Amino acid sequence: MYKIIKQTLLAMIVVSFTAGIALAKTKLVIVSWGGAYTTSQQKAYHDPYMKLNPNIQIINDDSAAAGPAKLRAMSKAGNVTWDLLDAVASDSIALCDEGLVEEVDHDAILAPAPDGTPASADFGDLIVSPCFVPTIVYATTFGYRKDAFATPPTTIADVFDLKKFPGGRTLEKKPIGNFEWALIADGVDPDKVYEVLATPEGVDRAFKKLDTIKDSVIWWSTGSEPVKNLVAGQVVIGSAYNGRLFNAIAAEKQPLAMMWDWQYFDLDGWVIPKGSPHLKEIKKYLRFAADTQRLADQAKYISYGPARKSSAPLVGKHAELGVDMKPHMPTNPINAKHRLVKNYEFWADHEVEYTEKFLAWVVK
Repeated sequence: MYKIIKQTLLAMIVVSFTAGIALAKTKLVIVSWGGAYTTSQQKAYHDPYMKLNPNIQIINDDSAAAGPAKLRAMSKAGNVTWDLLDAVASDSIALCDEGLVEEVDHDAILAPAPDGTPASADFGDLIVSPCFVPTIVYATTFGYRKDAFATPPTTIADVFDLKKFPGGRTLEKKPIGNFEWALIADGVDPDKVYEVLATPEGVDRAFKKLDTIKDSVIWWSTGSEPVKNLVAGQVVIGSAYNGRLFNAIAAEKQPLAMMWDWQYFDLDGWVIPKGSPHLKEIKKYLRFAADTQRLADQAKYISYGPARKSSAPLVGKHAELGVDMKPHMPTNPINAKHRLVKNYEFWADHEVEYTEKFLAWVVK
């Protein structure tokens, strides 16, 4: 009897100890954008990392859209609960300048390319801030309804040509991108766009070109709106994120197509909040999640180009649709023949002023 009781107690102790280990998992709070984008990260980074590290649990927080403001509030309160924040390049630069995120020694923390190329060289000039770990290149470009025209639009000038391409337009409700496209469509050399836009005359010229289509524009503020407008037939041409357009075309089989002329390149990636509760652990995670294979794997689920040069040759087919993803990447050489890379320094200096002018113009 005593032997049975002893064995039972021992089994209970083992079970309790095992449960204690399970409960002792380190929880990393990673903030991203939600939807298909977070799903692509979950499948490409999070799940494989947790499988390799059973002591780690990744908690998704989908509040990246308000990430900078929330991080500022947490830092001010002295209560940072996030371990990693997904942010666009411009926000990363601002947060770094404000001292709210950690500087990163890219070659010490991140894995080199498979051929030994240091991470800093593999990412190259996409490292736009010492605090920023780039992961994807995405584009705001133009979609159009294939059933609206006998001859499809092919240039940015066509977007502004209501006579040749009649119908509604949809554009994001902000000056960034729209000003540059307006000037290029008006004949400004793309290499001199920011030089022209830095002058009052250049801003007036951009507004004058936008005036030619203003009455036909439905303005959008969230990424889902322009594709909805196109699918519903409310507009025939519109700017949208390339990933949203890809999903509508490839997955939903909508009668849409993409026009890549002067697509607007931007970057997205990781920053580590100062005060991260698990700084050591999150750096280990970053070494895995930002390596060559993982960035290529993400492209199996969403049509954004991996930020590493070494990842591009590894991009294959969509994991569920079986579609070859290379032709759908903004970084594809054919699609990127005419590309406009956001000038972060310019917009850091002018965004507030130009946004005020733009919003005032919209309601005129």
